[in-house]
Amino acid sequence: MKFLKIAGVLTVMLSLVACANTIRGAGRDVKESAAAVNDAVS
Repeated sequence: MKFLKIAGVLTVMLSLVACANTIRGAGRDVKESAAAVNDAVS
């Protein structure tokens, strides 16, 4: 029973880390896209 709790906690933690990395990457993509549009307009 204790093993299942530990496995569940680890699964949740890994999911949260994956989400954080995805959000961070999306933020970078938006920033780079805005810079590219700004360069194209200038």
